[in-house]
Amino acid sequence: MRRHIITLMVLSLLASCGSVVGDRTTVQNVGADQLLKLRSGPSLGYNIILGLPDGTALNRHECVTEVGQRWCRVSLGNAPQVSGYVSADYLTE
Repeated sequence: MRRHIITLMVLSLLASCGSVVGDRTTVQNVGADQLLKLRSGPSLGYNIILGLPDGTALNRHECVTEVGQRWCRVSLGNAPQVSGYVSADYLTE
């Protein structure tokens, strides 16, 4: 139930208008029943902002490496005011 609420929140944010900034990328390989966690900072220790399903369009900004893991700051493709960090392993090139 909670996953469905988060997905609905993401879809509603994607429907809003916004300008495009950064390189375009897409969430990939998360899994049909999983969500990529958008975090407030570049590591697992930061709070989760929301979950992103496969196919979510994002704008990629700078990327950093923390404890051997590459993290990218991203914003939602159609709602750039919503931003955070995701693991680069789940982004298209």
